Amino acid sequence: MAENVFPDEDYKLHKNILLVGEPGTGKTMIMQIFSDYLRATNNENYFRNISMTQLMNYHKVYGHIDKYTYNEQKGASTQEAYDGVAPFGVCLNDLGLATEKQKSFGTLLTQITDEFLFARYEIYQQYGKRYHITSNLTVRELKERFEKRLIDRFKSFNVIELHGGSRRK
Repeated sequence: MAENVFPDEDYKLHKNILLVGEPGTGKTMIMQIFSDYLRATNNENYFRNISMTQLMNYHKVYGHIDKYTYNEQKGASTQEAYDGVAPFGVCLNDLGLATEKQKSFGTLLTQITDEFLFARYEIYQQYGKRYHITSNLTVRELKERFEKRLIDRFKSFNVIELHGGSRRK
């Protein structure tokens, strides 16, 4: 019955969540609460919240983002990992953060973001592990920022827009 709550929006329970809106509208907080609820109820759809800053800093230190993509588990048993990897659900907060336009040792950080999104889409398709996103960018700005092949993969999201001013105090 959950899909009937907003019949005009075409939301689907099997899809990921793309939460967009102005800064301070509560996107990150909503996803933190949602993650905590799923963890507390031992729901298999539990996910970890990571920020763009965490992703970029991890790449700067280690030169890869495996921790947030396939979470490789060398030597893991088949009960612990899928095909030698153990991906988990994530929510990437603040997609489109201005810092992604910087370079790290010659690598544009926008390339790291794209790599993350391509990998997470594959994980969603192969292992059913979801990835959610929050962003201050509008849907139009996301379409302008990302290449067509990546935009097509955004069809795997329920896009939810939060409106209103900042609620931060």
